[in-house]
Amino acid sequence: MPRRMPGWWRLGCVSVLCAALLGCSSPRSTLMPPNVLTAPYDTLAGEVLWAVVPPVNESGTSLVDPLAVGDAVVAAVTEIQGVAALPVNRTLAAMRGTGVERVVTPEQVRQLAEAMGVDGVVVTSITAWDPYDPPVIGITLALYARSGPMRAQAPVELDPKALASAASDADFLARSSFGSGPVAVSVEHLDARNHQTQMYVREFAQGRSDSASALNWRIYFASMELYTQFAAYHGVRRLLENEWMRTARAPAQ
Repeated sequence: MPRRMPGWWRLGCVSVLCAALLGCSSPRSTLMPPNVLTAPYDTLAGEVLWAVVPPVNESGTSLVDPLAVGDAVVAAVTEIQGVAALPVNRTLAAMRGTGVERVVTPEQVRQLAEAMGVDGVVVTSITAWDPYDPPVIGITLALYARSGPMRAQAPVELDPKALASAASDADFLARSSFGSGPVAVSVEHLDARNHQTQMYVREFAQGRSDSASALNWRIYFASMELYTQFAAYHGVRRLLENEWMRTARAPAQ
């Protein structure tokens, strides 16, 4: 009769087999929420509305699609809690309606904002574009803002007596119009070889990519479309950080 294996031997074989099966199974991805951008504005009366001007291509290459970059910036703006953005096509239609071919002056920003009924206008430009590995994107964002919903301090009611005795009405008129310059600017040159940029990408990818995939967060380096999404988000994030600082420094009235 064949000899029976000891119990401890059978238990050991079962343990080894289970460990092998678990090792061959694919790891489960962990769901994590992405970072959320929040606006510093008082949104009790509703969300602040921005328009994004299609980027001007100053990169020196014709490989870039400015409208696609503009769409990525709009998508990044719409992720901000408290801010909404109009599609780029709406902005293009308004530019044609007002006869503005390229937004370069504050007066053109004011005309465009009045035609679209927005609180802010983001003027963008592409300063660098290299879609080959490792990718490079340079993007500049300038935010022009109406001084109503995006004003840091609480609105002040117009006092006729104060207006009559004031030497100039400039301070009063400035509350309801766009200024002569942007309220916030973001200038970014994002080279994927830079370790700081790689850290930004890894932070951005959290909650937006499959952590169990082979590339994981580095998938944003494998596609220029995905890298553009990251660059647009990062530029908008920097713009919003400047807005937080601006509104925090504004004097209360």
